[in-house]
Amino acid sequence: MRLTLTEEQQELSTMLRHLFADACRPALVRRMKEPDSDGIPAELWSTLAKSGVFGIAVDGRYGGEDAGLFELGLVFAEAGRALCPTAVYDTLLFAVAVQRLASEEQRAGLLPRVVGGELRGTAAISNPSDAGDLRPRLTAERTGGGWSLSGTLMFVGNGNTGGTILVTARTAAFPEPSRVIGVLVDPARQGVEATPLHTFAGDKQTRLELRDYLATDAEVLAGPDGDGLRGDDLVWASNAFVALQCMEMVGGATAVLERTVEYVKVREQFNRPIASFQAAQHHVANMRIAIEGARLAAAQAVWWLGQGDLARRAVAIAKMHASEAYKWTTLNAHQLHGGMGYVRETDLHLWSERAKVTEIKGGTADIAAGWLQRELGLAR
Repeated sequence: MRLTLTEEQQELSTMLRHLFADACRPALVRRMKEPDSDGIPAELWSTLAKSGVFGIAVDGRYGGEDAGLFELGLVFAEAGRALCPTAVYDTLLFAVAVQRLASEEQRAGLLPRVVGGELRGTAAISNPSDAGDLRPRLTAERTGGGWSLSGTLMFVGNGNTGGTILVTARTAAFPEPSRVIGVLVDPARQGVEATPLHTFAGDKQTRLELRDYLATDAEVLAGPDGDGLRGDDLVWASNAFVALQCMEMVGGATAVLERTVEYVKVREQFNRPIASFQAAQHHVANMRIAIEGARLAAAQAVWWLGQGDLARRAVAIAKMHASEAYKWTTLNAHQLHGGMGYVRETDLHLWSERAKVTEIKGGTADIAAGWLQRELGLAR
């Protein structure tokens, strides 16, 4: 693994930084948080599609840029810096899952539409509070024309915004063997009840209840042999989601650090900038150390996954570091901003809210520590 970006990767990061800084300003983030917003920023969506962002890690056969997962991680880092609306992340992760889990025919039908910005998506393949738990919450029974799905999914990101939802279900009805399948669910179809969940950060979460939802065979991801999705493929996809989210957290924490440094340079106390006080310098230095450790851990996890490795240990370490670094950075930023840090017009709270959301999404640092313990053979 390279510890520094290549020239091409540096150029990509710079381009993405300018793109998000221009198209995803705090005012847009605020609007997307409003209860009456669908969370889909039309102008930003169009800009990202035209810039090729939705296809950056998609195979060239489907109209993508043919880059790797590491390059997609750079997208998440720069998007995290700008607090990109979560619908963008969910669609990018949907494309990652489809490319790994779907058949060739399904990929050819879905991915070009994602690349072009025509199709939004989200994937609900793991426990929202523990990404290491891949047990399906839905059951699937064979019917004459396909499959009937039933069950409830909690905290499905952007599950009621009209996009396609990739879920998993377990088949257990005779004569079908018990296996795990993926299903492409249309939330507007009969048999689905999507209830918006009110969250403190205003991110679009949904309770998805399926009652005898009918899916055709063409909408089912049954694995390469038709015997169900392979466990390693599901683990890889879930770990990729976590690792990319860690890159997002690093980007967000970096933005907070930069804003804080600029503030302490101009905020004066006792007729001198507070940046000149050693206590403030220590806080900033500790923030930087935490972020750089998280950056290296997240980059390593994404890189190993891009090489085809399941990267269980690397992902657990990245989640632990990134969650703590983002939280630590925002808490210290509020302290260094003083009273101004709690004024909503300063926008610092936007990063603090996202830090808390990403900290618990897929599992907290304590949950990730459990993954690491199991990987090291220290726990079951």
